[in-house]
Amino acid sequence: MAERNRRTVRDLRRGNRARVLQRLYFDGPLSRQELGPVTGLSSGSISNVVAELSAEGLLEEAGVVDSDGGRPRTLLRVAPDGGLLVGIDIGETRVRVELFDLSLTELARTERLLAQHGYDVERIVAHVRTGVADVLRDAGADPRRLLGIGIGVPGIIERDGPEGPDGTRSAVVHGQTIGWRAVPFEQLLREAVDVPPEVPLFIDNGAKTLGQAEMWFGGGRGAGAAAIALIGSGVGACVDHGDILDEDRMSLALEWGHTTVQLRGRRCRCGSIGCLEAYAGAEALRERWREAGGPLPEDADDETALAALLAAAYPARGTAPDPVALSLLDETAECLGAALADLINLFLPERILIGGWAGLLLGPRLLPEIRRYANEYALSHAAARTTIEMGRLGPDAVTVGAATLPLADFLTRGGSRPGPGGTGAPPRTAVQAVRERHRTAMS
Repeated sequence: MAERNRRTVRDLRRGNRARVLQRLYFDGPLSRQELGPVTGLSSGSISNVVAELSAEGLLEEAGVVDSDGGRPRTLLRVAPDGGLLVGIDIGETRVRVELFDLSLTELARTERLLAQHGYDVERIVAHVRTGVADVLRDAGADPRRLLGIGIGVPGIIERDGPEGPDGTRSAVVHGQTIGWRAVPFEQLLREAVDVPPEVPLFIDNGAKTLGQAEMWFGGGRGAGAAAIALIGSGVGACVDHGDILDEDRMSLALEWGHTTVQLRGRRCRCGSIGCLEAYAGAEALRERWREAGGPLPEDADDETALAALLAAAYPARGTAPDPVALSLLDETAECLGAALADLINLFLPERILIGGWAGLLLGPRLLPEIRRYANEYALSHAAARTTIEMGRLGPDAVTVGAATLPLADFLTRGGSRPGPGGTGAPPRTAVQAVRERHRTAMS
């Protein structure tokens, strides 16, 4: 019984620290007096938690504000130098590695192009290993200050891989479009990346990390439900329900690019036919533009080809647009609009955001038509309550989102650092908790 009480007190203390840290991170700077109502904690608890977190270097003063007739109030915020985070985007054209402080200010970055060697697992692991070493070196950073490394990857993530020393299982990646089948990616990275063993790794779908970044800092902030589309060489999406501080918040990665938009349509690189990705992904647009006679060098990559297609359809003033390019892009807008209508009908989001490097290029030109087609294909009531906008965080959103994976874990743990054998499993969601209770009841 005594052990149970000790655990309860420890959990209560951690929960109080988490409430204060999360509120200051997302809504700060705030005074001690303001923290009470928003956290539900007593003034005594606030004082104790603030003293602890300040002594650990996780909080700092951020100025003072006058109060009504009383003493000025000191504002508090999460200290940017309280720890370091690494975000990694295993993209479809490059591996991007960035080092951030706790405010997600970029401290260093490096990129490795993938065009020459594709998705060879060993080479990508090597890119991550050297990339992490490079950003730590360039920033003069101590690896022991790392709170975690987050990685966004294409494909489906399952956590049924090899068991680690702490008994948890590591992440396995199923990336059918890039030739990855049950790749024990987390184990490979743990063996290769030169960081202290207690630094946790967090691996998740790239569209989901993009979505988390937009929900935390971008166009999804404040939405009760949002869908975020990632359009690059391939296509993906995620759906988020719930406020960022809601314990019941749910985020789902969707293989949206492999929903069917054309019966007996084009062959997709996943092996199926008629997939959205076979019409709206940058790789497919390159092939379609070449098939239509577009003037492309044989070795043109996806980014070069998409830029050429847009330039042909929307040339400089005084030059006639290419009608074939315009027709191809209109078909792309219709496919995207129809596929977004599926998201609207299925998930009833308040907002849809379009991101990804190709989405950011296509969106400014195609957004009006995408909206028009989405309204035509979606149920009218559902479409009327959904806005379709561009993502706000630019091409680095996946990397920023990847860094939020260890940051979310850090905030959930109330600022405590992981011990040896730290796991890369994301914080347990309410849905996972329900499933665990169900399994317990059935056993």
